[in-house]
Amino acid sequence: MPAPRLIVVCGLPATGKTTVASALAQERGAAFVRIDTIEHAIVEWSPLEQPLGAVGYAVGYALAADQLTLGLDVVVECVNPLMVTRDAWARVATQACAQLLEVELVCSDPREHRRRAESRTVDIPRLVLPTWRQITEREYEPWSRPHLVIDTATRTADDCVALISRQLAPCA
Repeated sequence: MPAPRLIVVCGLPATGKTTVASALAQERGAAFVRIDTIEHAIVEWSPLEQPLGAVGYAVGYALAADQLTLGLDVVVECVNPLMVTRDAWARVATQACAQLLEVELVCSDPREHRRRAESRTVDIPRLVLPTWRQITEREYEPWSRPHLVIDTATRTADDCVALISRQLAPCA
């Protein structure tokens, strides 16, 4: 039986992460872990408020580990802005004996990125989306290891899913 796969789809808000990651999970029949959903549920059902810090990610790591341990592929969607969060996903994969694919979505066209940020709709009731200013001023550390980078300014969501799927194809 092949090792399960942990596919972490990340990047700044409004780069297309949710669209791509959910389509990828559906296409592959994989579990889908979305940090926005986790964090929003914590805020809705507890006295905690945003920013939650590491809480949402910690829950995400545990949920993904459970699914990987069952042998299921997992697609995670999150900003994943820091090396510490990226390293934690790598530890989850290692501990579950899973393959890891890290995918960073970027939008190289600032006007298009801003348009997306300012025109998108909320798919989680009462979730407050970040403003363009919050997106551009957000802490987002550069990557220090190889990973798949996909520019959503030049590719459709279907193109992104196909590109990721090719990366996951079994070796011949």
